[in-house]
Amino acid sequence: MSEQRAILLLADGTTYEGRAAGKIGTTIGEICFNTGMTGYQEIFTDPSYYGQILVATNAHIGNYGIKDTDIESDSVKIAGLICKNFTVPFSRQQAQSSIQDYFEREGVVGICDVDTRAIVRHIRDKGAMNAIISSDNFDLEDLKRQLDAAPDMEGLELSSHVTTQEAYTLGNPDAPIKVAVLDLGTKKNILRNFVQRDCYVKVFPARTTMSEIDQFGADGLFISNGPGDPGAMDYAVETARAMLAEDKPMFGICLGHQILARAVGIPTYKMHNGHRGINHPVFNLVTGKSEITSQNHGFGVSPEAIQDKLDVVEITHRNLNDDTIEGIRIIGKPAFSVQYHPEASPGPHDAAYLFDQFVALIKEQGLKD
Repeated sequence: MSEQRAILLLADGTTYEGRAAGKIGTTIGEICFNTGMTGYQEIFTDPSYYGQILVATNAHIGNYGIKDTDIESDSVKIAGLICKNFTVPFSRQQAQSSIQDYFEREGVVGICDVDTRAIVRHIRDKGAMNAIISSDNFDLEDLKRQLDAAPDMEGLELSSHVTTQEAYTLGNPDAPIKVAVLDLGTKKNILRNFVQRDCYVKVFPARTTMSEIDQFGADGLFISNGPGDPGAMDYAVETARAMLAEDKPMFGICLGHQILARAVGIPTYKMHNGHRGINHPVFNLVTGKSEITSQNHGFGVSPEAIQDKLDVVEITHRNLNDDTIEGIRIIGKPAFSVQYHPEASPGPHDAAYLFDQFVALIKEQGLKD
């Protein structure tokens, strides 16, 4: 356990002092908080967190260690970690290493022994902002200069940093259904959900054109989650429009939901704090039932602008906490999307039916054809 001092400086000048966790160094990112009680390793490796410093509200992080299979991408994606107790000794028999060893191996800078409750209350009121953690530089003026030079999340295109560099396939090549995935920062468990439903999946880099995707001969099209501002991703919006023109079943999750909305002329916006956790209540307007969902997003679909597009889209889901748009269906097209994560990992499986809904749409389309 490190006794090295560490400092956290927020863009509004607020500072917190604690102890170093993970690699000794300095890191910058947009500060955000996740209220989940479990699943820290899946959260660390979720590409949607790229460029963000995570505040964990759960008191103990690291207590059940690190297991190689509990990852959602090929590396840690958070820019840094803030937590109360960075628990290096671990209790899970199946774990392969401690969180300290993991962070040193992955090059992750963190700070612990800080009042995470106070930090969360502060950013909940003031909103998301950039922050810097350092355990090797305690010159506040220098840290502030570095922080001032960092770009804001609004306007940043980040999917290019986390997407696959080469297309690849998963599942049985002889499966009856082929799904093309536009990888804006996909989680592994999304792909597993398709494969478990007897789909052969091909994952394409974020900037792949529709003509290239068409060569796969997919029965269904999917746009993944990912980091950054959808307003800075005209290339993905263009691809989504081309996908809609195909009239094939189409599904989007999180960033994919925002891109689909923009493809039909509905703008997105930067949220005050966003939604990050595994207990967010969503109301399904189609079934009249509520779902407890896993969420991780800092942008949303404009609830005001969508009112002018109700001849184009149907609102299918709303957030029960703040009434934000959680799901849409494109009228006259076999296309739908949700803002939350039906694949969970971590989180409840209330919304796993959405994968079944997508597969059923594909089968129905096949019968029509």
